[in-house]
Amino acid sequence: MKSLERANQWLERSKSNMARTRAGRVSPNILYEDLCYDAQQTVEKALKSVCILHEILFPKTHDIAYLIELLEKAKVEVPKDLQVAKILTGMLLKRVIRETMNRLMKTTIQMQCKLLKKSCNGLK
Repeated sequence: MKSLERANQWLERSKSNMARTRAGRVSPNILYEDLCYDAQQTVEKALKSVCILHEILFPKTHDIAYLIELLEKAKVEVPKDLQVAKILTGMLLKRVIRETMNRLMKTTIQMQCKLLKKSCNGLK
């Protein structure tokens, strides 16, 4: 019974991500890449729910292609139209890389500004 409860918890979270994805960009403050993230999470969490129901162990991962592979290896039928979801993992990785680079650039610029300010103060 615990497995069913756990699977349902993952499915509820998947439904939550799906609701946010379907709501779309209801505000200009919502980034399209965040909606893509919610779409990726919808699929990932639903697949994890199915893995739990079939007693398939999975590591901590966000890799949709890997989760689909685990299901297929266990002879769980994965609909052909779900195969396209494999690309969502790549979209997530691109977003993480972009956000990391943006934070790194911001930190670098802040450090340069502080150094420049110190240098300018020394010239007075």
